[in-house]
Amino acid sequence: MSASATGTLRCGVIGVGRMGRHHARLCAGTEGTELVAVVDASAERRDAIIEQFGGTGHGTVDSMLAQGVDVAIVATPTVTHRAIVERLLAAGVHCLVEKPLAPDEAEARAIADAAERSGRCLQVGHVVRYDPVMRAVMAVGDIRPRFVEMDRISPMTFRSVDVGVVLDMMIHDLDVLLKLMGSEPEEIHADAVCVVGEAEDICNARLIFPAGPDGQRCTANVTASRLALKTERKMRMFSEHAYVSADFVERKGTVVRRTANAEKLTQVREQLKAGADLSSVNYLELVTVEPLAVGEGEPLKLQFEDFLDAVRTGRRTAVDANAGFAAVRTAERIVAAARAAGSRMV
Repeated sequence: MSASATGTLRCGVIGVGRMGRHHARLCAGTEGTELVAVVDASAERRDAIIEQFGGTGHGTVDSMLAQGVDVAIVATPTVTHRAIVERLLAAGVHCLVEKPLAPDEAEARAIADAAERSGRCLQVGHVVRYDPVMRAVMAVGDIRPRFVEMDRISPMTFRSVDVGVVLDMMIHDLDVLLKLMGSEPEEIHADAVCVVGEAEDICNARLIFPAGPDGQRCTANVTASRLALKTERKMRMFSEHAYVSADFVERKGTVVRRTANAEKLTQVREQLKAGADLSSVNYLELVTVEPLAVGEGEPLKLQFEDFLDAVRTGRRTAVDANAGFAAVRTAERIVAAARAAGSRMV
């Protein structure tokens, strides 16, 4: 079933829990799309979504396929992704699958291969890329960072407990890092703690990325916890020329750029070497400080619209199966590194 560049796309949502209901809302309310099918094992959940947004309820994916859809959003537990997505792709349906793509590298690779064979669009729901704060960070310019700090912490919600905090929460930041660096890390150190369940609930990872064109490597310190007392989503990037900080909860950030010319910096360095008293030097005269230019928009909607554009134009999705695979592989390496360091994990 081909997707018209101008016609209405028939959408199905598979799994209408916390995230799925938002996808259903977008399918029903976005111009050029129609919510025609809702798939969930729970008749109660199906009926609630249908009553609010329309569509026909189904207990299985095959039943939905018999009705006919152009695109499908998969918002089921991670361990079910491969079977569902492979079935959809084989039937010629374009897919947006919630992150993480799969519970491990092998299944992620299998899904990526299936997407290539099918010729259909597959987008992984790494929605942070579409967050206006993240877009503002990306728009700052070509800042090859030397050091990155990322913190993603929140109280336990008891959702996505089929995977640990690395695949549940940290993977958002891993996807962003891989995009920023243009490569996977060459070295990983990690520690993790299991508290509530059998999988890790807190993890800290130190990722070292290969040297860029400037010959300098980048180190990223990434922390994720689902046992915090508050919610924080913060990012800080440091380079020789600029510093960028972003707060995704407060939806704001700061950009500090070095503006002093080479002669002025040379003078300061020589004075420091000589042990001069520089307490009278105004540091703010050496830099410019400006707010991060954060725009508007709902990340999930921006992601959905971008996915639809890829379906209609035939271009590759922005966060394709290979990107999803790379994030899962990096997550798996982090968990392995934590185990190797002595962390007690299942």
